[in-house]
Amino acid sequence: MLINEFSREVLTFHAMTLSLGLIVAGRFVPRLSLPSWLRWGLAGLAVVVSVRYLVSQLISGSTDTLEVPRPVLVAINWLFAFVLLLAIAQVALDVVTLLRSIIFRRWRRPAGWVRPGIGLAALGLAAVGVSQALRVPPPRIVPVVIRGLPDALEGYRILQLTDLHISPLFDRDWVAGVVEVANRQQADVIVITGDLVEGAPADRLADVAPLRQLQAPDGVFMSPGNHEYYFDYDTWMEIFRDLGIVPMVNNHRVIGRHDAALVLAGVPDPTALALGLPGPDLAAALAAAPQDAPAVLLDHRPARALDAAAAGVDLQLSGHTHGGMIGGLGGVAASLNGGFVAGRYDVGGMTLYVSRGTALASGFAVRLGVPSEMTVLELTGGS
Repeated sequence: MLINEFSREVLTFHAMTLSLGLIVAGRFVPRLSLPSWLRWGLAGLAVVVSVRYLVSQLISGSTDTLEVPRPVLVAINWLFAFVLLLAIAQVALDVVTLLRSIIFRRWRRPAGWVRPGIGLAALGLAAVGVSQALRVPPPRIVPVVIRGLPDALEGYRILQLTDLHISPLFDRDWVAGVVEVANRQQADVIVITGDLVEGAPADRLADVAPLRQLQAPDGVFMSPGNHEYYFDYDTWMEIFRDLGIVPMVNNHRVIGRHDAALVLAGVPDPTALALGLPGPDLAAALAAAPQDAPAVLLDHRPARALDAAAAGVDLQLSGHTHGGMIGGLGGVAASLNGGFVAGRYDVGGMTLYVSRGTALASGFAVRLGVPSEMTVLELTGGS
């Protein structure tokens, strides 16, 4: 059943991206004052760019990862963002044109400069969006109140990374930059809430190597995201262990601070079920954990936050949504993730924090109004 649902989601996704290209090719390009051969070429390019995910899946088996040089991936993302923005602009232009025509009671065509102006603006915005996506994010400090927090844990710092999507786009140099900024935060513990990698282990070993330098007194932990299951899951788990990163798969660790304790638990992504691997089991993750200790849960997806709150978790850390990536699209991401998209939520007395992501999938690396983040959560008992 899960495999069938995943297949339907993939087909729907390809149909949606193709529709973007068709809007640009059929509505925007034909109305440009250009030679016909150039209009046909631009229309064809828009359609090809819009189905780049399908092309990638046919070539590499993944909608995201193409093993090509980084500048090529940057260009592909820029063009895809350009097509997306043009499609949105064309729909908006059609609506405005229709309204103006109704008001003036005759068909009012847009002025000749409108579409060229839209094209130039979309090119620039696409470039800005890709640039924002590729940055190493600065730290974001987020205080989290946990009722009854022991004094020994006051000010405890948890650094959350998520959705690194290490790939030819987010490569070794980028990872090294993230590690450098992360280590400067002097966190007590570092957690990575899934989607660390894109690609086969043999292709990514050099790119993930800087993760070995992550340093925190209480260790570095990760919970698997859906992307971990797309590329040789078992091998990746061993590689993470070799890098000093502890996978949290339906288990927990008790972190001691003087006479106090903190429970750090993790569950895997439901994608595991499609491969016959253990899916998320919150009861198993918290089994035998001290009842009087505050509990922090690493769960790649935020949608199950109510279950975590009911189980007595005090803080759930998630990612997966990328914050919606483009301002105004957060509602779409929220609808697919239990109503959660980014930031802090109170869920049945539990704090849920959904990171916008330290990076995002290399197949659509664009951010507009939704910056990436590296989050430092500071625990406090409040006043």
